[in-house]
Amino acid sequence: MIQYDYRVIPAPTKGRKAKGIKTAEARFAHTIETVMNEMAAQGWEFQRAETLPSEERSGLTSTTVNYRNLLVFRRPKNGATESFAPRLLDAPAPQEAAEVQPALPDAPPASETAPISTSEHAAQSPAAVETKPADPPVPAPTAQDGAPADNGADNGVEGTVPPDPSLARAVRRRAALIGRAVDTKESQD
Repeated sequence: MIQYDYRVIPAPTKGRKAKGIKTAEARFAHTIETVMNEMAAQGWEFQRAETLPSEERSGLTSTTVNYRNLLVFRRPKNGATESFAPRLLDAPAPQEAAEVQPALPDAPPASETAPISTSEHAAQSPAAVETKPADPPVPAPTAQDGAPADNGADNGVEGTVPPDPSLARAVRRRAALIGRAVDTKESQD
């Protein structure tokens, strides 16, 4: 088992200015990135960010609880990596489609099964599994349906059809009417 050394540092609370970085969020993200890269260069692996309570003195007699944000890093102890020797698994033997056995040998093939009622299900053994036949494939839109012909190439978009131009005009007209109604109401107020 690998043993680790851990290092916990306070998370930055303010972003540093850098060339080309304008927003506060981007500056803060750049600061966190810089801290993480500096730690990685020293061999530390980032684990997580934690927010933990810290009880601190406030005045002479009272205490307050402040929550501190911390970054947790780890690295293997010296010599711990030698004891870690992962074993490579053997590659699975290739199988023919006819050799593959169903998970439940008593179950009929999926093409012969039909949905069963709950009363029939209760009467069967627990090894029986309720299955449904697969849904028939939905044909892809063709060029005459208004979709571009893709010649069987997968473009990553499933069954989309370009929007109807008359629908777009109707939506724009409705948005204009709503805009006029809002302008009229604001001028009355």
